[in-house]
Amino acid sequence: MTSTLKVNNIQNQCGQNIINENSNTITIGASGDTIALASGASQTGFGRTGTVDWDTTPKTTTFTAVSGDGFFCNTTSGGFTANLPAGVAGAIVSFADYAGTWATGNLTVSPNGTDKIGGVNADVILDTEGQSVTFVFADSTQGWINVQDSTSNERGNAFIQATGGTVTCSGNDRIHTFTGPGTFTVSTTAICAANNLVSYLVVGGGGSGGNGGGYGAGGGAGGFREVKSPSTPYTASPLDGYSTPGNRITVTATGFPITVGGGGAGVGPCYSSGGKGNDGNTSTFSTIVGAAGGGGGSGANPPGGAPTAPTYAPGKPGGSGGGAGGYGPGSQSGGTGNTPPVTPAQGTNGGASTSPGAGYSSAGGGGATAAGSAVTNPGSPGPPGGNGGNGGDTTISGTPTTYAGGGGGGGWCASGGSGGSGGGGTGSRNNGSPNAGDGSTNRGGGGGGGAKDFPVTTPSGLGGSGIVIIRYKVK
Repeated sequence: MTSTLKVNNIQNQCGQNIINENSNTITIGASGDTIALASGASQTGFGRTGTVDWDTTPKTTTFTAVSGDGFFCNTTSGGFTANLPAGVAGAIVSFADYAGTWATGNLTVSPNGTDKIGGVNADVILDTEGQSVTFVFADSTQGWINVQDSTSNERGNAFIQATGGTVTCSGNDRIHTFTGPGTFTVSTTAICAANNLVSYLVVGGGGSGGNGGGYGAGGGAGGFREVKSPSTPYTASPLDGYSTPGNRITVTATGFPITVGGGGAGVGPCYSSGGKGNDGNTSTFSTIVGAAGGGGGSGANPPGGAPTAPTYAPGKPGGSGGGAGGYGPGSQSGGTGNTPPVTPAQGTNGGASTSPGAGYSSAGGGGATAAGSAVTNPGSPGPPGGNGGNGGDTTISGTPTTYAGGGGGGGWCASGGSGGSGGGGTGSRNNGSPNAGDGSTNRGGGGGGGAKDFPVTTPSGLGGSGIVIIRYKVK
């Protein structure tokens, strides 16, 4: 037997309506009242207004979402999966990037059984830093539809905020790479002063190889300057200058103009415009200058064919010096590296050449960490051209890369010298091939020495352009 209770009004002892039926409107409670369901009770029929109730305990491992709730997902320790509940029309679920790490630790959203997401029964990968999304289940045809997608979120600024160059990330660091002129613009500095000391790499443009009489020397690499901030964990080169306080750059909220030096132009043919290689150009960031690489020396015959090679044979000074061109009898000097001088040295000397008599192979250009190889010409045919000096290896860009290798010298009736690691160009040979190699673009390598038969019709190797890289902590 069941009983039915029908009343028009239920009032508390103060006369306030608890339930009031008036026409087709039912009012529960009065202004200021709190309506509570008993523990364990549930409600139906009220629907939702397109919002969710946020679970404020961040999820860190795979879980199953509940309709009507939003979830903060923390992928700092690695990506994981959010399984959607079974699809019911009107179901709603939201997800938000808790720590701004979805770009490196993705959140996978997976549908239940044969349910769909946007019309496809497949997972969705959320991989945008600071993203938040809301899904509503529409029907069996489209399944869950994304009705809101924010690709950024506002966060209190604890670290440097900056723009300029090509921006990438590595771990907790942000990296700005400049392969041409630009401005590194700092809009906000870090709260912790130590994080405003940035890491950087500045490499000048390499010098071109020499070309004269068919056998020129390798060009010197551009100057190599690096500082690794203690805030940024990567493997720096042996030339890390952090221990010298004057090398350290602590940024402020301003713009820092960036200059990226181009490589020296090749020279040749011998009897019209041959001779010493051209110097590269400097690269700069704030007070830091990566010097231009020195051009390689000329071979036995300078422009015009006059036998005055001692004027043309010595290598030019620079960040790293150019190699000496072959000429005999006598010795010719390589260009002096680390010019102008800084601590630690930004480069090395070009190799020297010694020729007791005939035979005119040329020396290699200096690299960031090793001098260019010298040559001794005992007669004709000469030995292979000298190898370029090796450059410096660093992971400041997020990838191990070597910069600022010297160019190889040209060979007289022998092979040209190899370019140094870090983008140095290979030297050529007379009566043969290949042509002199160019220094690698944006690595500051020296160009290879030219060496072709008379008259020289191909130029020496061009110097490689420089680069500027800035790295700092962002989380």
